[in-house]
Amino acid sequence: MLNVAANHPNASTVGLVLPPAAGAGGSRLLVGATYTGYGSSFFPRNRSLEDHRFENTPEIAIRSLDARGDLAKLFTFDLNPSDDNILKIKQGAKEQHKLGFVSAFLHPPDPPPGAQPYAYLALNSEARAGDKESQARSLLARICLPHGAGSDAKKLTESYIQLGLQCAGGAGRGDLYSRLVSVFPARERLFAVFERPQGSPAARAAPAALCAFRFADVRAAIRAARTACFVEPAPDVVAVLDSVVQGTGPACERKRNIQLQPEQLDCGAAHLQHPLSILQPLKATPVFRAPGLTSVAVASVNNYTAVFLGTVNGRLLKSPQDCPRTLLSPLAPVPTGGSQNILVPLANAAFFQGAALECSFGLEEIFEAVWVNESIVRCDQVVLHTTQKSQVFPLSLQLKGQPARFLDSPEPMTVVVYNCAMGSPDCSQCLGREDLGQLCVWSDGCRLRGPLQPMPGTCPAPEIRAIEPLSGPLDGGTLLTIRGRNLGRRLSDVAHGVWIGGVACEPLPDRYTVSEEIVCVTGPAPGPLSDIVTVNASKEGKSRDRFSYVLPLVHSLEPPMGPKAGGTRITIHGNDLHVGSELQVLVNDTDPCTELMRTDTSITCTVPEGALPAPVPVCVRFERRGCVHGNLTFWYMQNPVITAISPRRSPVSGGRTITVAGERFHMVQNVSMAVHHIGREPTLCKVLNSTLITCPSPGALSNASAPVDFFINGRAYADEVAVTEELLDPEEAQRGSRFRLDYLPNPQFSTAKREKWIKHHPGEPLTLVIHKEQDSLGLQSHEYRVKIGQVSCDIQIVSDRIIHCSVNESLGATEGQLPITIQVGNFNQTIATLQLGGSETAIVVSIVICSVLLLLSVVALFIFCTKSRRAERYWQKTLLQMEEMESQIREEIRKGFAELQTDMTDLTKELNRSQGIPFLEYKHFVTRTFFPKCSSLYEERYVLPSQTNSQGSSQAQETHPLLGEWKIPESCRPNMEEGISLFSSLLNNKHFLIVFVHALEQQKDFAVRDRCSLASLLTIALHGKLEYYTSIMKELLVDLIDASAAKNPKLMLRRTESVVEKMLTNWMSICMYSCLRETVGEPFFLLLCAIKQQINKGSIDAITGKARYTLNEEWLLRENIEAKPRNLNVSFQGCGMDSLSVRAMDTDTLTQVKEKILEAFCKNVPYSQWPRAEDVDLEWFASSTQSYILRDLDDTSVVEDGRKKLNTLAHYKIPEGASLAMSLIDKKDNTLGRVKDLDTEKYFHLVLPTDELAEPKKSHRQSHRKKVLPEIYLTRLLSTKGTLQKFLDDLFKAILSIREDKPPLAVKYFFDFLEEQAEKRGISDPDTLHIWKTNSLPLRFWVNILKNPQFVFDIDKTDHIDACLSVIAQAFIDACSISDLQLGKDSPTNKLLYAKEIPEYRKIVQRYYKQIQDMTPLSEQEMNAHLAEESRKYQNEFNTNVAMAEIYKYAKRYRPQIMAALEANPTARRTQLQHKFEQVVALMEDNIYECYSEA
Repeated sequence: MLNVAANHPNASTVGLVLPPAAGAGGSRLLVGATYTGYGSSFFPRNRSLEDHRFENTPEIAIRSLDARGDLAKLFTFDLNPSDDNILKIKQGAKEQHKLGFVSAFLHPPDPPPGAQPYAYLALNSEARAGDKESQARSLLARICLPHGAGSDAKKLTESYIQLGLQCAGGAGRGDLYSRLVSVFPARERLFAVFERPQGSPAARAAPAALCAFRFADVRAAIRAARTACFVEPAPDVVAVLDSVVQGTGPACERKRNIQLQPEQLDCGAAHLQHPLSILQPLKATPVFRAPGLTSVAVASVNNYTAVFLGTVNGRLLKSPQDCPRTLLSPLAPVPTGGSQNILVPLANAAFFQGAALECSFGLEEIFEAVWVNESIVRCDQVVLHTTQKSQVFPLSLQLKGQPARFLDSPEPMTVVVYNCAMGSPDCSQCLGREDLGQLCVWSDGCRLRGPLQPMPGTCPAPEIRAIEPLSGPLDGGTLLTIRGRNLGRRLSDVAHGVWIGGVACEPLPDRYTVSEEIVCVTGPAPGPLSDIVTVNASKEGKSRDRFSYVLPLVHSLEPPMGPKAGGTRITIHGNDLHVGSELQVLVNDTDPCTELMRTDTSITCTVPEGALPAPVPVCVRFERRGCVHGNLTFWYMQNPVITAISPRRSPVSGGRTITVAGERFHMVQNVSMAVHHIGREPTLCKVLNSTLITCPSPGALSNASAPVDFFINGRAYADEVAVTEELLDPEEAQRGSRFRLDYLPNPQFSTAKREKWIKHHPGEPLTLVIHKEQDSLGLQSHEYRVKIGQVSCDIQIVSDRIIHCSVNESLGATEGQLPITIQVGNFNQTIATLQLGGSETAIVVSIVICSVLLLLSVVALFIFCTKSRRAERYWQKTLLQMEEMESQIREEIRKGFAELQTDMTDLTKELNRSQGIPFLEYKHFVTRTFFPKCSSLYEERYVLPSQTNSQGSSQAQETHPLLGEWKIPESCRPNMEEGISLFSSLLNNKHFLIVFVHALEQQKDFAVRDRCSLASLLTIALHGKLEYYTSIMKELLVDLIDASAAKNPKLMLRRTESVVEKMLTNWMSICMYSCLRETVGEPFFLLLCAIKQQINKGSIDAITGKARYTLNEEWLLRENIEAKPRNLNVSFQGCGMDSLSVRAMDTDTLTQVKEKILEAFCKNVPYSQWPRAEDVDLEWFASSTQSYILRDLDDTSVVEDGRKKLNTLAHYKIPEGASLAMSLIDKKDNTLGRVKDLDTEKYFHLVLPTDELAEPKKSHRQSHRKKVLPEIYLTRLLSTKGTLQKFLDDLFKAILSIREDKPPLAVKYFFDFLEEQAEKRGISDPDTLHIWKTNSLPLRFWVNILKNPQFVFDIDKTDHIDACLSVIAQAFIDACSISDLQLGKDSPTNKLLYAKEIPEYRKIVQRYYKQIQDMTPLSEQEMNAHLAEESRKYQNEFNTNVAMAEIYKYAKRYRPQIMAALEANPTARRTQLQHKFEQVVALMEDNIYECYSEA
């Protein structure tokens, strides 16, 4: 069915419901619709596929409103054949007959008995574009309707006749109103509003007029015209419309011996020429002129006709004007609550004087009106109130006691009432109201100025909050927007007071907003400069940001050529191309390159159509100034030519691969295929080489043969060769319909025996025989796909009727059912279901497993009871020993804390003197945080870049892939970069990105690892547009909140299992980096140093890693090993110092001593630049003649219990103050490897490993004693905790406090977002909001940082430090929790250790959340400015091409699912996102994997 209405907002459609004829069926619909098909100005000119469905829609048609039980018949043409009731302009004549419809109406509406109503259409035949002499013509067309039972139904065109309407004054053509705007039929007259042609000299003075035409004149003109056509031919009076498809002949002709009846004179006949056009217009003189008239309505009351006219600005005019009426009189603004008398002047009111009147100011605002004289009425003691900044009250006069009877007000009077206290938040806005007549003064707010108050003084200096853009070209012309407060009371305050350094910026009057915004045009600069923006409005204000004058440069253009039909997407490369406020790219000096997208280094746009194959210049202009130098040239080439398509048959479902042959396809960037008339959605094709393209055939609505359309680079393919050789007429060539596609029914399949169930035992071979019904498609073997579930069935034999396939892999042993599906193109048919056996085995296995579990439970219960009784007997002994140690612990804590404070004070001084805390650069912080373990990029080995130290030792120079170059062969780079650029533009489309993420998350094999990877790659790719990234994250979070709210809202954001949760983690990492570095970094680093120094104060087992001092029970050395300190004098030529005194323990191995020495010498150097202990030798000078190389293992090592003990300082008997020398070695000795990796069966350090299974001969009492008595040493955990407590408190306070100079804007913004979402869903539980906030910031970001200091600092995080940080992180988690801690003797020590401090920490957390809540809310504009600044600070840190390429791998992997999701999304489908995605794939898929393999 053809479309009914025009499909464009600027086109016109009118409709009229026609009454059913007597004895006929239901009502009908007369429709007039502007043509919007190919060749019209409404036809799409963008890169999306044009819609051809409107080409055959007639301009005028009568359609059925009687569905007769079948909705498909609704709006069909009323008669058969359908041509009887349509009027359609010929395709070649549409340019000369562009019809714009104004109205459709019946007249007379209530005809007298025996008479008939006529259907009228008021319309314009628009002027031809580009023809200066052409003018619009106003037309009135009449159509006759059947008027009695049994009357003959006429063709619409038989009675159709049109005549012109001319509204003109007596001043010649200059006083002509030629374009019809609105009509209204009265009883005897047709009232019509006309407007002047646009651009005429007098258009501004009198653009519109009202004219009236008599219907009697219309009828007389029609009868005279038919007489002149058929009885007494007069060619200058009437003509036949030969532009209509359904017309009869080209000219009028005299009908001999025929006398026309009155009905034939009115309505024509089948044997008479039709349709007709009266050549002489019906003329009328304007009865009323006014600017901007848009509509007319007429009412007849008491034999008077009142005409109401609507205007473009919403006013209503009434004509004639001899009634009593108010006159417009300007009134000064009135303050709210003030009393005032208002004088209202009147006209034509002499006979009306003395009538009781009231002054109405709107609803319930009525005041007494007093006559002053015959032309003035006074409204007494008017008091009006408003709570707005200002409010306009309409003033009308009405008859007293008759509120619905008003005096005319052609130009309504209004009273402005203002309230100084509202709408003026700063001084300039307040005092600036004086220009509006509003007397306000600034005094701790905006107040009404009293009668005796002095004139207001000056305002504070301007406060500039933001400037935009931040750069512009040297030639100036940039529209610079300045936002802030107190930016002047009026334009004159700042007219000459805006400067960029020494360059003036001229404010635009029409863009100035009092106090809040200035838009100025930058002047030219003598050279590149960067300076602040100043605004001087009696006082000077300065911007925080700088505006930069730069010189944009263009280097190159790609591709250098394209078809002359246009549509090629070109990329212009250069520098500083993002500057300024307006950019133009002109091809051949005049034609704009459309759909501009730009970055600082590139501009992408679509070239227009070219006239001839030739080179043309490309001009890049900023701010409409001169072209940027670059000598860019684009070559228009001959258009691609399509010579053949094969095969020419397709199943009706589509999807068959059609091969398109031709020439010059190397210039094709995208191509799609559509089928005329019956085709469904067009399909995206793939360019194979310069002569071949493959296209999946579109689906069709029915089995038929239809023309094929191709769209190359978004332009309809026109077959120029066929036109030249006269194979097609131009109209067909425009549609590219030289080729046709025959649609046949979908193929049909069944199993050989037509059974629906096939039973199969796992492990057995499976071969299927599929029967195929006879068809004429001529399918090849490669066009079939057979699947069993998700497993492909390999096709081995294909004939006309039979397909054989076999499965070469196991279908699994689990019981289940798998569908057997065969696919041809887009057609899928499930022909049977495969049922897998094996249920008996599963039952037996289940019974055996349950029996074993029951037996194990009984044994476990017996063992538990026995051990409980033994533990009770030793409990008393343990208590006694703990009491003895309690006093020792207090002393140990006091002594240890004093020592640690001394060491940390020295460390703090060292930090202040040296280069400071070893923070990682931002880019390394990001890569370590974003890609810890969940991205394949992380698995590529990388370290921080380092410099070769003075001893020649250096680390590997590899860096993270996102920080280096995009490693692809140069031969692949152009196509790859273009594909990535297109993909980047898609990812910057919100609709695409949302659908893309959801589509991937719906795939079962898209694991958590993949989700984390995708989120981090997206963060890197969009790092330069954090505002856009934030909007995407919020939209995805809304979806996550909706899903969580329907289940258990408290579980939201608890884990990182979705893309958006990882995106939130990354967003917090970016936004909190400044806080981390400037506020939290120092106390965190001091805590790490304190932990390390505290651990080093006691013995540490080099193999097990367990230590005397620790926070983690699992890493506690449960032996009482006495260790004595040794101060050693060490010389080492490294890290800027020659010799130092280093403190070690006599129980330290030699590797531990080396590490302490390296730490002492290199403490001011990042860890990545330290030598390693394996790289150095340690030599002890026992005397002036004797020296020894000290090693962990040598010939002097002691053997105990069959294991070698590692050498220590005590083993070598190194005395206090011994002299040692450390030096770098040329060749590393790796025979032992790392000490902690040594085999415990062969080596030990401080304690022998104990294993009850390895010592079965020990008595039960001995064995149990070894397990229980060491618990006494748990008290050392308290000692370590007490020593570190101050440093931990400082850290927690730094995390959970707000700096006034740098408030956490991101936290405030996100917490407000969470509260808003909770309020929208009716979630009022404060615990839920607390949990959401905790899951989004403390547990998501801070816990991750606390556990991973190597993300922030260039340090060595040992396993032992990691264990201690886990305990601290657990304390932080408990502090943020709201659930009660249920602690007992069996609770883990990592929870018990800080149980006492947790309540106090919780108060700090709650206070922090309250402070965030009390902060001033951030507007979207303020947050976007903050995010833009964060993006700017770290721009160009990452290689986004690498990130895009990694994201594309996911897009390629899940291409079908993404396409399906885009097809299912209405917005994506409307904006053709699926086709743009296919363009990216078409560019990338032939190159990316080959290029990556080469790389």
